[in-house]
Amino acid sequence: QVQLVESGGGLVQAGVSLRLSCAASGRTFTSGPMGWFRQAPGKEREFVATIIWSGTTYYADSVKGRFTISRDNAKNTVDLQMNSVEPEDTAVYYCAAAPAISSWSLRAARAYAYWGQGTQVTVSS
Repeated sequence: QVQLVESGGGLVQAGVSLRLSCAASGRTFTSGPMGWFRQAPGKEREFVATIIWSGTTYYADSVKGRFTISRDNAKNTVDLQMNSVEPEDTAVYYCAAAPAISSWSLRAARAYAYWGQGTQVTVSS
């Protein structure tokens, strides 16, 4: 059974740093993308960042320059370093992974077959 388990969320003040981690089990994703999405109250789930097997990264414009995604293929993990967080970053953050790159855009939720349960990040002003 494949599982993605996120950790590291919490309540923080604007301007600080926060690191989210996601550990995958049940299979490896060395050939596919691992990424992060988020969903704020009353809004649709949106792409945050993703990283493919080569280390190439993609970011949403809203987080570019503040967030950094990284992965450890040996440990089957993906992290999201969030710097200078803003109240607008408040959301449930979901880890996502796929066994291979598909025809779907890496920024689309449909490109990912496996999802974590989510971790809440709340940024106060």
